[in-house]
Amino acid sequence: MTADPSVKSQSLKPGTIKRIISYGRPYRSYIIIFLITVVVEAMLVVTTPLLLRELIDKGVIPKNPVLVTKLAILVGFLAIFGAGFNIFGRWYSARIGEGLIYDLRSQVFAHIQRQSIAFFTRTQTGALISRINSDVMGAQQAFTGTLSGVVSNVVSLILVVTTMLVLSWQITVVSLLLLPFFLLPTKWVGKRIQRLTRDSFNLNATMSSTMTERFNVSGALLVSLYGKPSQEESFFRSRARKVADIGIQTAMLNRVFFVGITSVAAVATAFAYGIGGHLAINGSITVGTLLALTALLYGLYGPLTALSNVRIDVMTSLVSFERVFEVLDLQPMIVDKAAAKQFTDRSATIDFVDVAFTYPKAEEISLASLESAAKPETVESGEVLKGISFHAPAGTLTAIVGPSGAGKTTISALVPRLYDVTRGSIQINGEDIRNFAVQSLRDSIGVVMQDAHLFHETVAENLRYAKEDATFEEMKAACESARIWTLIDSLPNGLDTMVGERGHRLSGGEKQRLAIARLLLKAPAVVILDEATAHLDSENEALVHEALRVALQGRTSIVIAHRLSTVMEADQILVLDNGLIVARGRHDELVNAKGLYAELYARQDLSGSA
Repeated sequence: MTADPSVKSQSLKPGTIKRIISYGRPYRSYIIIFLITVVVEAMLVVTTPLLLRELIDKGVIPKNPVLVTKLAILVGFLAIFGAGFNIFGRWYSARIGEGLIYDLRSQVFAHIQRQSIAFFTRTQTGALISRINSDVMGAQQAFTGTLSGVVSNVVSLILVVTTMLVLSWQITVVSLLLLPFFLLPTKWVGKRIQRLTRDSFNLNATMSSTMTERFNVSGALLVSLYGKPSQEESFFRSRARKVADIGIQTAMLNRVFFVGITSVAAVATAFAYGIGGHLAINGSITVGTLLALTALLYGLYGPLTALSNVRIDVMTSLVSFERVFEVLDLQPMIVDKAAAKQFTDRSATIDFVDVAFTYPKAEEISLASLESAAKPETVESGEVLKGISFHAPAGTLTAIVGPSGAGKTTISALVPRLYDVTRGSIQINGEDIRNFAVQSLRDSIGVVMQDAHLFHETVAENLRYAKEDATFEEMKAACESARIWTLIDSLPNGLDTMVGERGHRLSGGEKQRLAIARLLLKAPAVVILDEATAHLDSENEALVHEALRVALQGRTSIVIAHRLSTVMEADQILVLDNGLIVARGRHDELVNAKGLYAELYARQDLSGSA
């Protein structure tokens, strides 16, 4: 009853059904056995009342104790057999359902992992997780709950109606005439429960969002510093109160529905007994037949009520599959060429050749259904880079500086192919990077961002993300080079210390040094630093600089920095402005040239930053 009836009006894309069936092929033997158990269970619905009829007519009334005992034992045996068969069928149902969930989740997760970084910049994380959880589970219902429900109810209905017509067509007709009194309350209550359920889901989503934002470290810190606990509590209480009120209304509706249906069932049974009683008195039917008919009534109304909503159930499952396919059909922007090479060089010369770049449009990288924006974004980024060319010899340090929005970070994203250039090419050792397998290219590039991300795991697990088989000695050596080992060694659990969500148990400088240690374990040919010291105090900055001297030694490095003090010793400095290189040279040359670099340097020098 909580299903959304609007799904009935949705049309599936051509080929969807065939594609859904393909997911069931690995489990076809399980599905056949499962459906056999469903049919047998449906047959038992009819068998027991017929045995009851025999027990009364041929055992109780003729006073045949031997037959009564045999039939009673047979009824008990069938009950145990039915229970065992139900467990047997449930095992197959679970194997099919959980197998499909496993297959779909694994496929969706792997596919999402291959998406470009642009996909994640637009996608709402909650909507994406919903596809992997809710929609995948809804999809597997097509092979278990929905399929078994349709087969079971159809078989039960055919057998029950046929048996009832054979036993007494009069009682069967009267029972079918009473069906609207079952269906109307179901529809009436169902619509109201649908509305209440939808409101409850929306309110629960709001509460979950509130808790997620307030309970992470950054949110809790903001609330502590700026928020008012009483106001936060009041806001949460108002939402929780509405959810509670909806819960009460839903509970009362369910109870009213249950009492109403039970009453209608009692009236139907009374009609059956009344009409059947007269027929029994007249000799048209036996007493056993009367009791069998009343028992069969329970097998008549249930399947009929369920099948009245079968279109919603089927379409809900199929639409869930289609929503999963929608994600699987979104092709990653960055893919390997058919004959991609493996990049294995231990040194790298980087060349940007007339590189232009425009950020991709929303429809090229994401799905509207995975974004939370109320209106689609129509403004295009325009050309962010406009013909960038430079040469970075192997083992040298190239610094890129300039005002915010000049395109510095975009350059750092193009080297590891987080995006592909719009025009021109980026070459490593004279070969276009698009000719290399993406994974091998990224394995040779180490990046340290402004806000180094750490997973909510141990220090060792965060380090091993760069090298999964790293030994204790290797991790210790990397941490010593990154000037972080003294701190780690002083912790009670050492490398097994949990860093906390997003690494919040460490200071900014400690996180940066741990990120540098992770980079050293990776031992890349190319190092990219994107504002790696932007938010550090002078003490931490000095420690990070010591760590970076080790990390950059002998490696081709691209360093993006606002603090010009960090790039004064670079082999070349590129001054970027509005997507163009407006100056290039060493520090002293650029200061003497009196251009944009000299202005930036003078501004920082006046404030004591440089």
